[in-house]
Amino acid sequence: MTSNTTIPNKTASIETLSNVNGVGHCQYNAPKNQVSPKALLNSKWTKVHVTNKEKHFLVTSVTFDEWQNVVECKMEAVISNNEYLLDWRELKQADKWRLGWN
Repeated sequence: MTSNTTIPNKTASIETLSNVNGVGHCQYNAPKNQVSPKALLNSKWTKVHVTNKEKHFLVTSVTFDEWQNVVECKMEAVISNNEYLLDWRELKQADKWRLGWN
């Protein structure tokens, strides 16, 4: 059985699975942000769980290899100008990052 549950600005799927004993289990598929490596540079992001008062970030540098795969993604915190290296795939996790400055 599959049902859709609405989460603010996202839709997630909840699937009920049955094991050998017939007991149902829920599997939650977390919503993901749509992120394209080619559109990363100068994109704005909001961190869901704020640390060091750093909430808003800007992607300042993206380095690609010869096969156009992202090798390095550098983000800058707007409030402090601190720079961080980040695996760009982490930006797909909607429970950690939101696209834009919210």
